Amino acid sequence: MAENTQGTDTPTTVNYPDKPALEGLEEKYSQQWREHGTFAFNPDTTREQVYSIDTPPPTASGSLHVGHMFSYTQTDVIARYQRMTGKNVFYPLGWDDNGLPTERRVQNYYGVRCDPTYSYVEGYRPPEKPAKNQRDWDVVSRKNFIELCEELAVEDEKVFEHLFATLGLSVDWDRTYRTIDDHSRKVSQLAFLKDLQAGSAYMAEAPTMWDVTFRTAVAQAEIEDKEREGAYHRVSFHRPDGQKVFIETTRPELLPSCVALVAHPDDERYQELFGTTVRSPLFDVEVEVKAHPLAQPDKGSGIAMICTFGDLTDVTWWRELELPTRALIGRDGRFASENPEWINDGAPAERYANVAGKTVFSAQQAVVEMLRDSGDLEGEPTKITHPVNFYEKGDKPLEVVTSRQWYIRNGGRDAERREALINRGREMTWHPGFMRSRYENWIEGLNGDWLISRQRYFGVPIPVWYPLNNDGDPDYANPILPSEDQLPVDPAADAAPGFTQDQRDVPGGFTGDPDVLDTWATSSLTPQIAAGWAVDEDLHKVTFPMDLRPQGHDIIRTWLFSTAVRSDSLENSVPWTNTALSGWILDPDRKKMSKSKGNVVVPNEVLEKYGSDAVRYWAASARLGADTAYDEGQMKIGRRLAIKLLNASKFVLGQGVTEASVIGGDLADAADASVLTNGLDRALLARLREVVTQSSGAFAQYEYARALQLTESFFWTFTDDYVELVKDRAYGARGEAEQASVHAALATTLDTLLRLFAPFIPFATEEVWSWWRAGSVHRAQWPTAESFATTVSEADPGVLTTVGQALSGLRKSKSEAKVKQRTEVLSATITGTAAQVALLEVGLEDLKAAGNARELTLAEGTVGDGGLLVTDVVLAEPEETPAG
Repeated sequence: MAENTQGTDTPTTVNYPDKPALEGLEEKYSQQWREHGTFAFNPDTTREQVYSIDTPPPTASGSLHVGHMFSYTQTDVIARYQRMTGKNVFYPLGWDDNGLPTERRVQNYYGVRCDPTYSYVEGYRPPEKPAKNQRDWDVVSRKNFIELCEELAVEDEKVFEHLFATLGLSVDWDRTYRTIDDHSRKVSQLAFLKDLQAGSAYMAEAPTMWDVTFRTAVAQAEIEDKEREGAYHRVSFHRPDGQKVFIETTRPELLPSCVALVAHPDDERYQELFGTTVRSPLFDVEVEVKAHPLAQPDKGSGIAMICTFGDLTDVTWWRELELPTRALIGRDGRFASENPEWINDGAPAERYANVAGKTVFSAQQAVVEMLRDSGDLEGEPTKITHPVNFYEKGDKPLEVVTSRQWYIRNGGRDAERREALINRGREMTWHPGFMRSRYENWIEGLNGDWLISRQRYFGVPIPVWYPLNNDGDPDYANPILPSEDQLPVDPAADAAPGFTQDQRDVPGGFTGDPDVLDTWATSSLTPQIAAGWAVDEDLHKVTFPMDLRPQGHDIIRTWLFSTAVRSDSLENSVPWTNTALSGWILDPDRKKMSKSKGNVVVPNEVLEKYGSDAVRYWAASARLGADTAYDEGQMKIGRRLAIKLLNASKFVLGQGVTEASVIGGDLADAADASVLTNGLDRALLARLREVVTQSSGAFAQYEYARALQLTESFFWTFTDDYVELVKDRAYGARGEAEQASVHAALATTLDTLLRLFAPFIPFATEEVWSWWRAGSVHRAQWPTAESFATTVSEADPGVLTTVGQALSGLRKSKSEAKVKQRTEVLSATITGTAAQVALLEVGLEDLKAAGNARELTLAEGTVGDGGLLVTDVVLAEPEETPAG
């Protein structure tokens, strides 16, 4: 191979292997690109020169699957194109190691549990072998736990990084971050404090969705519905005159928490009940009958009980009707063990004792049995299947529990802010455009602000302490806050400013907020974390707002929206100007591939089987937003394309062409367009000019799949038709001028094709580039047709298409005659329109040479399908096979 050192002008010779192959290219070039800093961002720049990408940080504690290869390739194709257009591409990569998956992995790997109340132990090392029983695990401080997380993450990230490098991602590996590292924790805590100062963050004691397994509050965006079996229970409440009022409920266990009955204000059946009271069965609590438009006359009996709290509709009724709070289900998912004050002693209290301390499931069984005994259950429960709220990572239904939590305003309770965030979405360009409606629909459907506190041990601590009064009670209205230069802090381990550790949790002292921030509260800050907000203002100035956020369409409501919320409140800006939304990967049954469903494909297997260029080809063939079937057939096509590019390039370079043969190339002695003397050559470059223009336009609209389709279609025309047509001329059979013309066309086309293909199949294109050019094709300029546009301005691209059709006709005749393709055509007639005949005349000599035709007669006529008709083919006698 010729020496190919980045920065030199050109290899001293053109040198290519006898048998080009794809094997080994990934390791060779991924290492070379890193050593040469091929994709390094240059901080000495202006905002206009930069194209910055807010890359999704994968969960480092998980495992990569084929969906990662799919979406990250699509982003990388865009990044490579932008770099070739001259942009200084800012393409960092983060690792999301802040959250439940990492917490579980660290626990299980090391055999440790995190408890923020434990003191930090310098130099702590976990047991060599984790204890089998979790009760025997080491208990460590949050700081020790984070250190173990970072230690394990380093190993996990090496695996991810190697796989991404093998895939050919052109990220800047010197610009990585972790969502739990010191920098990210500082940015996350600082953003919280600034939101708190601006009134965008606040604390409130309110009903919240609660996961009883993880014992943490859950935000609206983390809730998903799952179909579950249940039953309607027809239960009677009692009017003062003894008449019964029947309600139908799936949650009879909440009867002791009932605060009212409710019906639609227009429901004639209940007009006389509005404003009166009834008494609850079993617990004999008096509740008022209310009217509210959310009640559904056609659901059950049309009148419902309001409990605190069964679901979010109960919360709405409770708030808007100003009802009392009678919450009984605690954070552990069990009913309060003490008899509540609103249930009288005697029989009601005895009945409550049957549910006290029980889980929701057991309490329901007890209440149904008591209703049967009292006669207040009419008939047997009617079995149904209905949607139930679950935490997206949980396996038990959510409860609504009253607790003190931190929130960030997101327009859920503020029409003005809601409209402002909708308008932020309209400042972005969405790819594809219809996805914006999902963003707007989510905002319009919000029913509350964003709950950002979590009752977990691992995560970014909420940077707040509270003074304790003389009774030891926290003063939540006057929190103690750290200064910016103290961040990051851990209130569970660090003393509050102005206090000492011995004043922790004693009257007159302080207590630390025990909670951590929701993982999305940090992930929503990836533009700020990556772009140096509040840390490196020079970097931030040239990279923010970022140019692109690529992500899956399924997390518009979480990651995309939450990022828009934070950038709006912190920087009064959109976080990026473009968002590119990838679709899902579907299995053969058209179901989404996901780790939870067990139908994912491991990336290593397909990368080893087909090569990275082939996998990238499959991924880049899918449009943004389109759900795409996992298809190894497409990968086989991509591999065939990459191999054909190697072999076709070898043929071109084998004709003796060099960089100097490229029309308008970078060299001082590059070929001039006047060398193109042959009409077929000009037609080739005229078509190439169209492809360059159309591909560039497609990329500008983020339609990279269209750019790939255009380039690939032209490539196969080039190899299957043009190369076959001009071989005779390329070998010099028609003189030096004709040879020079075809050499210039071949070299210029190869040069342009390598650049057009480079974002999609980076390894094969880099390999070919190294055979005859210096540096990297990925730092070369995106192609333009300006260098030869004037010369081919009057050329008709149809010449190549038409002559190619005629060649196919001659080949077909030989195939039908069952003779070899090199058999001579003594004579044939080709019929087409006058326009087609004129195009054939331009490339007639090349057609004769490629078809081995002695005489071709061109005739004007009409062919039914608008194509060409090859007739009267007279073939020479087939060659006899020599006797062996």
